[in-house]
Amino acid sequence: METIEYRPIGIIHTPFNCPEGTPIQPPGGLDHCGVVEVFSEFHEGLRDVEGFSHLILLYHCHLAGAARLTVMPFLDDAAHGLFATRAPARPNAIGLSVVRLLRVEEGRLYIREVDIVDGTPLLDIKPYVPKFDSRSPERTGWLEKQAHRTEQARDDGRFSDR
Repeated sequence: METIEYRPIGIIHTPFNCPEGTPIQPPGGLDHCGVVEVFSEFHEGLRDVEGFSHLILLYHCHLAGAARLTVMPFLDDAAHGLFATRAPARPNAIGLSVVRLLRVEEGRLYIREVDIVDGTPLLDIKPYVPKFDSRSPERTGWLEKQAHRTEQARDDGRFSDR
């Protein structure tokens, strides 16, 4: 298969300088803000984005390390296949976050609900549209057995531990 290359369209700035201490999922980042700096050649593409309350950011997990096909997620004591988790160390280290858009100013997106490391290369921005993006899943795999741990982690603030 041919090589696929992506070019960043911007940089994500957050208060988190390293993976340790960065929120693991959006519930840990509810009170954290950041700025998405979109490179000038892509500014025209931001037209009308301010009309959305939430955006989907796709980015390169530049500090993720080597991919592992079996991982131990923070909410479980058993190893799982990588593709049944949200671990960042993946064959293609692409991250996805849904963030709240606060405002847009001169090619900068001011965001909240941030769970991303500072300096992360931005690959794409998509509007979050509930009619398209929201689902009511019937199954959540191994996480179904961990529902109590999810609530406890949220209550303890452990969504912010790495």
